[in-house]
Amino acid sequence: MSTPTGPKSGKPARPHRRPKKDPARMVAFQALRAVDERDAYANLILPSLLRKAEKTEGFERRDAAFATELVYGTLRLRGSYDAIIGACIDRPLSKVDPNVLDVLSLGAHQLLGTRIPAHAAVSATVELARVVLGDGRAKFVNAVMRKISTQDLDTWLEQVAPPFEDDPEDNLAVNYSHPRWVVAALWDSLGVWQPDNCGRAAVSELLAADNDRPAVTLVARPGRSSAQEIRDSLPEEDTAAGRWSPYAVRLVEGGEPGLVEAVRENRAGVQDEGSQLVASALADAPIDGGDGLWLDVCAGPGGKAALLGALAAQRGAALVASESQPHRAALVARALDGNPGPYTVITADGLHPAWRSGSFDRVLVDVPCSGLGALRRRPESRWRRRPEDVAAFGPLQRGLLRSAIEAVRPGGVVAYATCSPHLAETRVVVQDVLREHEGLGDVEWIDARPLLPGVPALGEGPDIQLWPHLHGTDAMYLALLRKRA
Repeated sequence: MSTPTGPKSGKPARPHRRPKKDPARMVAFQALRAVDERDAYANLILPSLLRKAEKTEGFERRDAAFATELVYGTLRLRGSYDAIIGACIDRPLSKVDPNVLDVLSLGAHQLLGTRIPAHAAVSATVELARVVLGDGRAKFVNAVMRKISTQDLDTWLEQVAPPFEDDPEDNLAVNYSHPRWVVAALWDSLGVWQPDNCGRAAVSELLAADNDRPAVTLVARPGRSSAQEIRDSLPEEDTAAGRWSPYAVRLVEGGEPGLVEAVRENRAGVQDEGSQLVASALADAPIDGGDGLWLDVCAGPGGKAALLGALAAQRGAALVASESQPHRAALVARALDGNPGPYTVITADGLHPAWRSGSFDRVLVDVPCSGLGALRRRPESRWRRRPEDVAAFGPLQRGLLRSAIEAVRPGGVVAYATCSPHLAETRVVVQDVLREHEGLGDVEWIDARPLLPGVPALGEGPDIQLWPHLHGTDAMYLALLRKRA
């Protein structure tokens, strides 16, 4: 058999080598494609991809951890990486195949956001490109990766971000990987809530906190478990006390909630400390008269409902948890399963109540929103949302707050909450609805700050805005309204 030779040199041609699949990088690429193509959420699609990969030979726990870091790290810093990739190619990013761009983004993160040696990051990214794109486009990926590898992240950002003095919002958008409109909205809100601490340094801290991986926080459901019990059940070095909530336990990096007995038995759950504070503030708010029936208007997926149900049970009160979508109502029922006190889960639209007016002593309405307060957990949301989305939520949020006020009895309390710091979804909504009641004088805005003892930087009230960089929580908003007799 003759030996194949190259087309011009006459030398023996290098035999074709099949690209080698790296399981962790393949999972990361598949997750990014699902996020881009199907608007999937990384926290939902990634676990299923990892479970599938774990069935293959050689896939280890460290591969799962690496794939998770690649996905979330790339999504968080995608804006910065896009600007850098754009500086290394001769065409607009919109003209680049999305599959190629995802491979390049994963490679950029390995080069600029991890400790992987540059030669290894380039080699592995080109190998991934050969697997998913083919040899031809892998050459393009190789050329771009080599350009990116010539400088570190800070040096690149100095080159691709406009000077702060020329365009402060665009400068921060590139440096901290947020859409420009989100930077503007967060800065405006910070200026209202923290007027003495809303300059460049403060907003930079806020945007940087959005890019930090949040700690896993557990909630001990009162009467069924306690924070101390959970901490005693685990090695001391694996947990830390919550910052503000008496029910919170933080797991150190890499902690797995499924290994906690109280979580497996549904006596505890995973819940950000900001959400715990919202539920406990409503439970502790002073009311006039009896205290026997509570309502959660938008209860899905059930985290706040489970904590409210446990707190209600301790007082002999019953909880009604309402959710408009059947599959989310099923999640609420699962979260409340085993609650020691009486509760009812119903599938109902809060805009068309399935209950009589004035039936409840305490009402929580945690309205659907843009989710800009949870960008640490869902980094893809920042690229998916548009300014018009915020406006679109407005009528629904106002309608749900009106319904909650109608549902509470005189002397009872309504908690309006949302996981967004955008002014159009928080204080403006409450002010608009309260304005409708000015002539009646039947609703008063009460100060929520005393119900969060020990929590600093809560502003001038009466409502509360929590912040990732100040409180280590999601950017939860809370307003408490009392129905007057």
